[in-house]
Amino acid sequence: MTVYRVARKSQSWHGIPIGILILNATYPCIPGNVGNATSFPFPVRYKEISEASIDGLINQRDPALIQPFVDGARELEAEGVRGIAGACGFMALFQREIADAVHIPVCMSSLLQLPFIRQILPRNKKIGILTANAGALTESHFQAVGVQDQSGLVIRGLENSQEFREAILEEKGTLDSERMEREVVQAAKEMKSSNHDLGALVLECSDLPPFAHAVQETVSLPVFDFNTMIKHLQTAVVQHPYHGYL
Repeated sequence: MTVYRVARKSQSWHGIPIGILILNATYPCIPGNVGNATSFPFPVRYKEISEASIDGLINQRDPALIQPFVDGARELEAEGVRGIAGACGFMALFQREIADAVHIPVCMSSLLQLPFIRQILPRNKKIGILTANAGALTESHFQAVGVQDQSGLVIRGLENSQEFREAILEEKGTLDSERMEREVVQAAKEMKSSNHDLGALVLECSDLPPFAHAVQETVSLPVFDFNTMIKHLQTAVVQHPYHGYL
């Protein structure tokens, strides 16, 4: 007989392993986007941080956002999730503060995968980073995810790609996925053609996983993104028994 117990008296639902802290933004989150729950083969619970706009996080790097993010993470933990993820690579700035505020694993940025990728690639290979805004990605972001040395990193921004800029950064309210895919694939293609020693790509932005397959088809490299990170986190916090025979 298996006996189940509630974690606390106020918990009235169970079974959602991953909570996601998401920005207060207005654009369509298409399948594959971290903000679309159908992107994952397991249930997720979202917590919008109403104080956190795209401009406030990416351009202003507003330190006042730390507390709302911490509060959101604590709420998700209290609601029973087993791990917490972010939904913008620039949330890296608050990785340490949020992780220290709760008792469950926290992965705020896809850039957290960089140290791992460095260890699994030959030392003469570079890592490409496709980011929403190359000019806004600072040394502080890299230090927050454990990257002290940025040598070997190739960074390409999408801030000048028209559909990406207008749909995501300017929040025009519509999104042409085919057009955006062409922009993302072209950026990855140009990055590889200029860096023949590229060993892998990291898609910093949570809006880019819908195009990861097309990028990989074009550059023939390992592609890491928010979804590879979140799925990795989920498998760690929800292990399953193995059944079979010899």
